[in-house]
This record gives sequence, C-alpha cells and structure tokens, in this order.
Amino acid sequence: MTLSQFRAAFVALACLSLAAVATVAAQAASRFDAKAFETAQTAGRTILIDVTAPWCPTCRQQHPILRSIETENPKLVVFEVDFDTAKDVLKRFRVTQQSTLIVFKGKSEVGRSTGDTDPTRIRRLVASGF
Repeated sequence: MTLSQFRAAFVALACLSLAAVATVAAQAASRFDAKAFETAQTAGRTILIDVTAPWCPTCRQQHPILRSIETENPKLVVFEVDFDTAKDVLKRFRVTQQSTLIVFKGKSEVGRSTGDTDPTRIRRLVASGF
C-alpha cells in the first residue's frame, strides 16, 4: 500500500466514523433548545419533551422506555428538560413536576402525561404525534 493509498483509506475511515457518530447523536435526546424546537415545530415534526431529573426514580424508569421509542422512531425529535435548572422552559410548558412527557405534532400539543411508567401508555402517548 502506498502512502497516498494509506491516506485515502484513513480519510475514508475517519469520514465513516464521523457519520456513525452523527447518526447516533441524531437519535439521542437533545437538551432543550428553543430555536431547534421552533424549527422542528415549523417542519411539522413529532416532538417529545421529556422533563426529567437525575434524582427522580420515575424518570429513571421512563428513560429506557423513551430511548427504545426514540430508536424505533427515527423521525421523532426528543428534547430533555432538566427539572432542576430549566425553570424558564418549565414555565413555558406549564410543567410543575418532573417525569412529565409532552408530545407535539408541529405547533400543536397533542398529549401530556406525568409520572407514567407504563410502556404501553407511553408508546400510545408518543404515537398520538404521528
């Protein structure tokens, strides 16, 4: 293998690695960002707002269910809102408790739940946005 072939192979591998990371990142929940939320709304996307807290046992039960739903629905946009630090976002969405899930279809809120850990009901809630 010549040096130029080695470099070409290295660049190709690096590009593939970056693409894989970007794909995983796109599927992972993002911290709430108002501009990204509004962009997703304008595009008519299905959006899940996950209000969570690291100390919350209900949130810990919801987490694997939500990640599974997110993996199964790559068109779903998920934003995590930290209950302890994002007080302005909580006010915007009229949230008073952690473990609150809010689903939007575009600009319309289509469903909301608090404290639910039943996978079937959570899946039904998210499905209301599709």
